[in-house]
This record gives sequence, C-alpha cells and structure tokens, in this order.
Amino acid sequence: MDTHMNAAVKTYGLYLGGEWLTTADTIPVTHKYTGNVIAHISRAQQKHVTDAVTLAEKTFKASKLTPFDRYSILLKAAVLTEIRREELELSLAREVGKTLKDAKGEIDRVINTLRLSAEEAKRISGEMVPLHATPGSENRLGFAIRVPKGVIGAITPFNYPLLLSTHKVAPAIAAGNTVVLKPATSTPISSFQLVEILEEAGLPKGHINIVTGAGSEVGDWMLADERIAMYTFTGSAEVGKRIKERSGLRPVSLELGNNSPNIVHNDADLEQAAKIISTRSFHNAGQACIAVQRILVQEDVVAEFTEKYLDFVNGLVVGDPENSSTDVGPMINEKEAIRTEQWIEEAVAQGAKILCGGKRAGAVIYPTVLSETTPEMKVNCMEVFAPVVTIIPYKTIDEAFDISNRSSYGLQAGIFTTNLQIAFQAARTLEYGGVIINDVSTYRNDVMPYGGVKNSGLGKEGPRYAIEEMTELRMVVVNL
Repeated sequence: MDTHMNAAVKTYGLYLGGEWLTTADTIPVTHKYTGNVIAHISRAQQKHVTDAVTLAEKTFKASKLTPFDRYSILLKAAVLTEIRREELELSLAREVGKTLKDAKGEIDRVINTLRLSAEEAKRISGEMVPLHATPGSENRLGFAIRVPKGVIGAITPFNYPLLLSTHKVAPAIAAGNTVVLKPATSTPISSFQLVEILEEAGLPKGHINIVTGAGSEVGDWMLADERIAMYTFTGSAEVGKRIKERSGLRPVSLELGNNSPNIVHNDADLEQAAKIISTRSFHNAGQACIAVQRILVQEDVVAEFTEKYLDFVNGLVVGDPENSSTDVGPMINEKEAIRTEQWIEEAVAQGAKILCGGKRAGAVIYPTVLSETTPEMKVNCMEVFAPVVTIIPYKTIDEAFDISNRSSYGLQAGIFTTNLQIAFQAARTLEYGGVIINDVSTYRNDVMPYGGVKNSGLGKEGPRYAIEEMTELRMVVVNL
C-alpha cells in the first residue's frame, strides 16, 4: 500500500487574530520525496502583515494571562503534542523530507521545549539593586523587574520547522509577549499545527498570528513595521545581516549558519568517535546549522579512523523518509541537491577525492565523504548544508584549533579526546558558542544557551535565555 497518498490536500489560510483568512493567491507545499502537492498556503500581502501586527499589539495590551496561566497552557501543549505525536512525525516526513527517526527526535525536543518554557514562565523575576550603598541614597529602595517587550516577530527556517518555531513561540508566550510568526514557505504546515495545539491548550486567540509567503516580501514587510518590538530569526547569515541592518535600534536574536568542525585527536576512543560522528553526520540530510561538516583527524590515526567511519557510513539506508528503516532522506528540493552536487564536483576538480557517495537521485544526495580537500574549497569554507563531510588530517592539536577557528562561522564545535587538559584547552581556545567534548557538534539540549559568534549570529536560544532576550529589565526606585 502506498502511504504517500493517504493525506488529503489541505489549504491553509493566514491566521490573524484567531481567524483563518484565505487569499486568492496560494503557494503549493510539496512532499519532499515524491514531489506530490500535499497542501496550499495563502500568500500574504502587505496589508495582511500590518493587520497581523495590529492584532498582536492589541492582544498584547489587552492580555490578562498570568504567569501561572502561561505555565498551564504550555504544559498542556506538551501533553497534546505527545498525543498527536504520530500525526506530527508523519507530517514532518512529508513536508520536510525528514526520516521518521529524525522526526521522532524533533517531536521529543518540541515536547521538552514546551515543558521547559512552561517552567520558566513561573521563574521570571528581577533583582534587588543596592542603591543605599551610594551616599545620599540611603533612603532609596531599588529593584529591577522583567517586563515583556510586546510583539515579537519570528521568522523560522525549513529544516526543523516545528522545533524552531516552538523555540521562538513558547518562550515568547512564557514571557507574556504576543507573536507574528512567518514560517518557511516550503515547510509551513508545522506552524499551523503548533498554533492548533496551543489554542487547544487554552491560549486565547490573537496571541499568535501566522503570515505566509516569500521571505523577501513578508519578512521585509515585518521589518518595516516599527510596532514589532523584537525580531528572532533562524536562517542564513546573509538574511540575518539584512535583518540586523534594517531593524534599527530594535533588538534582534539571530541563529545563523556554521561549518562545524569535529576534532578527533589521537588519544580518542576511535570506535566511539567513528560511530557517533557517522550517526550524526547525515541526520536531516545534513541540513542542520550544527551538522558535522569538517572532521579534523590527527594524522597518526586518520587511516584507522577513516576506515571505521566509512564502515558505519556505508551501512546507512538512503531513500523514502516514510520508511522506518531510512537513515537519510531527500534534501529540501532538487535545486539544493543540484547545488550540492556542483560543490562536490567542483571540489573533485580542485583535487578532492570521494571516499563514498557523491551520487544524486533527484533531491536525494547519497552520504558523501571527501578527503584531500583544501581550506578554500566551498565544502570547507562555506556552509554546505547537505549530507557532505570532509576529512582533514592535522599534526598537532594547536593546528587543529587553528584550522577550526579559520572560519567566518562560530556556532558549535566537537572534539574527541581522553586528555582532560586538551578538552579544557579546546573549551578556552575554540571560537564557538558551544564546545562539545566527546560528542559531535550537533549535540543540542534544549535547556542550554544555544547561539554562536562571528557570522553564526547574535543572542541565545533555550527557553530561559530566550526569555531574557524577550523581556526588558525595568528599574524601579522607591524614595522612602
């Protein structure tokens, strides 16, 4: 039986103030493996974006949700997500091309992020400020409180559409803000499912509004609206830079790209390193900003590591994401797969060697491992965002750190070593927002502060840290 044909084609309108609005102009959403149309979404006009912000601002000013209300809603949303798990996993497999294994991991993290955000809603507090310590202020009492910013403009990418929308929406709600959400045009269904879950959990209408359409249009209209108090964006460095330039004095949180290094030193457990790195090199078809891209291996063990690593990689199952045994599914579209194929071909023309993979079938790129690459090749110096990794030998650990840091990016890095001194040297030396020791750069626990330096962005995500970004510290002085 062909399970791909089970889902009816649904049309999603814009979601403004709790009401659905279908526009005349729609955009198809396709199944990323079969190419079949699985939904249609409405294309917003500038008026719709203005209306969304108006409704979000009106709701923010009128909202009576207490911190406990927000906690209760987000906690119930976590329960409802678990109940709808199977439906959500299948939906991710279809609209993203994510394997069911990867989709399960995403739903696990969505549930955790909702719970963490719920808990943080009850913990928002300020601090005492010792004004009395300054001569002349002995009779003054000072304290700071945290207050919500207002309307949060959230723009999310295609690769983890439900999780990354949750990472923006749930802390915004927990903090007492309202949201105008613009999901990726190719994977918008998750955002509509999220709002359904939140409203079923008790979130009053108007707290979250969704506008869909091309980012170059809808995103720009959002940036032009001065009533949006803060922008939170996950996507490319190029777009992130434009958002920062156009946002003026309004704060931004930017989660951008990376070309993650993963260092394997000669004292590492090579079997463990090969297994962990191979397992996480190609999840979500390499379309993750902390995906393994550059594997730096100390030259004494590069041959042994490469053999063990390729043994694992060659065992990966490639194909239909709806098949429960599949490890690597399609990329987001054939255009991106062709771009990846061209980068591989360009690297080979410049002297790189293909150790495995290198093949393309439609939107599917088979897991590809390259050796004998050079720093200026696109597969090393840019973000490949595809199931492609390079193996790079190094002599000393200082050289490995230098190679890692010679990048315009700095999101997360991984290092495998049994030497505690080297591990802590890595933590101090690697210019990355996160340094993961004896695990891959792709490790992310939703409780931790997540964010990079350099072209990898500004600000931190993770519910506690996102709430800090989404609230203002307001000083209160009482003259006694």
